[in-house]
Amino acid sequence: MRVRVARWGNSLAVRTPREIARAAGLTEGASVEMTVEDEAIVIRVPRARPRYRLDALLEGMTPQAMAEAFDWGADAGRERAE
Repeated sequence: MRVRVARWGNSLAVRTPREIARAAGLTEGASVEMTVEDEAIVIRVPRARPRYRLDALLEGMTPQAMAEAFDWGADAGRERAE
């Protein structure tokens, strides 16, 4: 598909046809990555990064589990690791 390059302020712009935007999952306001590869302009829509919840990340983290995960060696003084 051929499109026309136009001036937008001090930059050049290319309009993305609806069919191509839809096929790429591109929406208004989306952020894209643009590079030049082998004399071709390549526009990539980055995949969404996973979102983590703190409670899910800490699930199963208990003092006992952490004591088993780390070997601090024998007590050297008056400290007690329980």
